[in-house]
Amino acid sequence: MSAQVVFVHGIRTSGTMWRRQATHLQASGVGVRSVDLPGHGTRMDEAFTLEGALATIDAAVQDAAAEGPVLLVGHSMGGILATAYAGTTPSAPIAGLVAASCTSLPRGIGLAAYRVILRVVDRLPGRGLGLTRLMLAATLPEDTRGDFAAGGYALDAQDAALASLAALDLRAAVQDLKVPAWFVNGQFDQLRLHESAFRRWAPEARFTVVPRASHLVTAMRPDTFNAVLDDALVTMTADAESGQPARA
Repeated sequence: MSAQVVFVHGIRTSGTMWRRQATHLQASGVGVRSVDLPGHGTRMDEAFTLEGALATIDAAVQDAAAEGPVLLVGHSMGGILATAYAGTTPSAPIAGLVAASCTSLPRGIGLAAYRVILRVVDRLPGRGLGLTRLMLAATLPEDTRGDFAAGGYALDAQDAALASLAALDLRAAVQDLKVPAWFVNGQFDQLRLHESAFRRWAPEARFTVVPRASHLVTAMRPDTFNAVLDDALVTMTADAESGQPARA
């Protein structure tokens, strides 16, 4: 049985955002599943719900677990959802968690401000897609720049998706993690807001801050992020082969 990775994308984008990571892992014989959450990518015509998103993650994890130990990986909203799933689903057959750009509690003023910003951008000509393209062109390498847009942008789902995250008890989920966990942030990531609290809540987790990287760390520094994935896979595979309990 070979190691398996389940990828969970961030808001507005889709499973295509993981193409650089998928290529890297598949070259090493790792199984890869990049889900599309409700309202995103190939499921753009569906309504986003928190229950539907968590069910999507669970279905992919259960499927992957039949073929080997599972590393669950999420970015931004996907990282929040993956962390919530890992911490609140004791029966989840996962052997490790990598959560990127998500060490911020989705609630209060911060969440409200982010929703306002997206609403303002959505009112721009072309629903702000021109601004999005300019920002990606200015910050991402050419070979990963198109990955975020390849599955389309879920503009109609973004506000409902953000609002739903407030129902999660992310603090409890982080404190209840029972598997090895890696939290990855770009140095200039706006969602590092509660990183110090996450360090207290999960003292055995590994925290990586990537220099000169922003929120889109998976695409801005893909080789660095892939190295984190490799480290996580080595750790969880060693645990699985030794028969020892997962090391948080």
